[in-house]
Amino acid sequence: MFVLENYWIGVSFCIITMLCWGSWGNTQKLAGKTWRFELFYWDYVFGVVLTALVFAFTFGSHGATGRSFLADLAQADIPALGSAFLGGIVFNAANILLVAAIAIAGMSVAFPVGCGMALVLGVLINFAAKPEDSGNPTFLFAGVTFVAIAIILNAVAYQQLPNKKQGGGSVKGIILSVCCGVLMSLFYFLVARSLAGTLPDGTLESGKITPYTGNVVFSLGILVSSFLFLTVIMYKPFTGEPVAPTAYFKGTSRDHLWGVVGGSVWAVGMTLNVVASGIASPAVSYGLGQGGTLVAAIWGVFVWREFKDGSARVKMLLNIMFAAFFLGLVLIVWTKLV
Repeated sequence: MFVLENYWIGVSFCIITMLCWGSWGNTQKLAGKTWRFELFYWDYVFGVVLTALVFAFTFGSHGATGRSFLADLAQADIPALGSAFLGGIVFNAANILLVAAIAIAGMSVAFPVGCGMALVLGVLINFAAKPEDSGNPTFLFAGVTFVAIAIILNAVAYQQLPNKKQGGGSVKGIILSVCCGVLMSLFYFLVARSLAGTLPDGTLESGKITPYTGNVVFSLGILVSSFLFLTVIMYKPFTGEPVAPTAYFKGTSRDHLWGVVGGSVWAVGMTLNVVASGIASPAVSYGLGQGGTLVAAIWGVFVWREFKDGSARVKMLLNIMFAAFFLGLVLIVWTKLV
């Protein structure tokens, strides 16, 4: 399998993750205004599973190091498989809340509040799990602090918009984003603890699994839990009327394509991130990957124009937010270099 050995390549992988995780949400908008997110999400899940399998049978099965995907799966123990699978279930619950929040409050709010909170809590959780591999805690926590400041500034800017969603819609979107953030902070830790470390003789720990196998099991957790989560929200949606399961088959090829593309984009980011975590540490890799919040905010502000009616004060707050996010991400990168 492909194994990463250079820290800066690992950082570049995490930057690609940042772009993937911050951009996949655009595919929901591109799928069309009439295509409900409950239906979009089924295709998103299929995209995640297919992409994880492609990586497992290519980069995860060829090379002189590690174990191939099928051999790795055969030797895996139940705790490792269960942890990665549970990570998929937790992520799925969080991501469904995120997609619902996007539909209600927009990308500029859902991503910074939900994924930003996930970044803060997730870095702390992954650092606590392996503090010896996470680098300088001062830089790490300083970076997380700047990200938290950026999240607050984004929320303040949104509240000052003259055309922001009022009443229940606004409150519901923020509540969903917060719930998403708490759950999203846990999934990466569950996947990371299932991954095999490298022993002094260069071999992998037995019983635990490679990042490529972990990704496949993780994606299966998403797929299986979708039959429960998506069924519930199709009959009891967060917003709008209930959706009949048969509505999925009435979508156009364009509708379905964007969902698969969205899942594939996210899964590429996840794969590169867990591969990079072996050299950059789970705390740093996860922190950088969740910098996708900044990318999503850029999409929301400059492409989808979700803050177009904002005052000069709102624009100033957004500029400070972007600066705080950028500084926070630089400090997180520097964590392993000092």
